[in-house]
Amino acid sequence: MKHLRKNSTMKKFLKIVLRSTGIMVTFFLVGSLNGQESKHIGVAAKAPNDAKVLFDGSKALLDKNWTYWEGPRLAATLPLKWQIEKDPVDTGTVVNSNDPSAAGGKYGAADIVTKTKYRDFRLHVEFLIVKEGGNSGVYLQNRYEVQVLDGDKTKHGMGAIINESESPYDAYNGIGKWNAYDITFRAARFKNGIRSEKARATLYFNGQKVHENFPIDKVWGGINSGLDGGGDLTDTPGGIKLQAEGHDVLYRNIWIKELNLKKAETDF
Repeated sequence: MKHLRKNSTMKKFLKIVLRSTGIMVTFFLVGSLNGQESKHIGVAAKAPNDAKVLFDGSKALLDKNWTYWEGPRLAATLPLKWQIEKDPVDTGTVVNSNDPSAAGGKYGAADIVTKTKYRDFRLHVEFLIVKEGGNSGVYLQNRYEVQVLDGDKTKHGMGAIINESESPYDAYNGIGKWNAYDITFRAARFKNGIRSEKARATLYFNGQKVHENFPIDKVWGGINSGLDGGGDLTDTPGGIKLQAEGHDVLYRNIWIKELNLKKAETDF
């Protein structure tokens, strides 16, 4: 808070100085991020040198890093049927989550998950919803869903850590525009097979901090949704999963940096 108050004072001072010269400037401060970290959040943020790019718009990297999640409802077969398409807003290409096997909203039928499994990490994902009601989801460790759902402002809605946090809907850029999730995640800790510390996550949504070190209590959605869905949590690492629900939800610019967070703190 001390850091934020200092920034706020400086912002007011600069506004006064610039106004006196006839120059109008709008300042936007993102939480308490330092200058280096602020370069790597928000739409079109570039991956740091020590991060792994999971998807860059190419079919080659999609096939290299991702596969179908082999849950109980899997209906799709390899190769991946998520189509590479032209970016409707910018240059380059993206991937469409509207896999034919998930038609009618049959989640778990054609979700894709990274081949590499993770424990603690910093994740960047960008998505664009094409039509009203577009539905998908970003799963941390293939367990905990950060919702992608146009039109829903409830705890089951856009930007919510599903069914646990409030939806930060005001941070959403809307249909036909790119949005970005920047997440630091710390996995649950266990002692003798029993959870001793809950998983935690901090989320910046389009550059705004919307969840800070949020404790995640459980996995929602049942066995068709994610690793340990509806059952007891385990210490098994899990992949990053993107959900297919029969909607045109596009993804691009996905990267991850593995971490080892000793303390139960994810703010960044």
